[in-house]
Amino acid sequence: MEWPELQALKRRMRDFAERRDWDQFHAPKNLVMALAGEAGELIEHFQWLTEAQSAELDARTLEQVASEIADIQIYLARLADKLDVSIADAVERKVAENERKYPVDRAYGSARKYTEYGTGD
Repeated sequence: MEWPELQALKRRMRDFAERRDWDQFHAPKNLVMALAGEAGELIEHFQWLTEAQSAELDARTLEQVASEIADIQIYLARLADKLDVSIADAVERKVAENERKYPVDRAYGSARKYTEYGTGD
């Protein structure tokens, strides 16, 4: 079951693409490549910042970062729509998997990967 907001976003982006005859360009392969490109553009904003600087962006940079996040979400919604993937269901499955792999008693305050403490796959 998809979250209503994601259903609406998928429909809006599908309509946006169809009205411009862009659906022909939105093969999953192309959407994944566009998604990777947008992720790279987001990374550029943080590449040379310290951890502290990355947590306190100025207003202009924050606006640019928000725009890149939006681009990523749009391409992700289009990809999920094209592949008939429920983002909500996929997220729920992934969170359950992560809860199993990273039990609180072993993962609390640790950045170690689950394979380093022997739970999960």
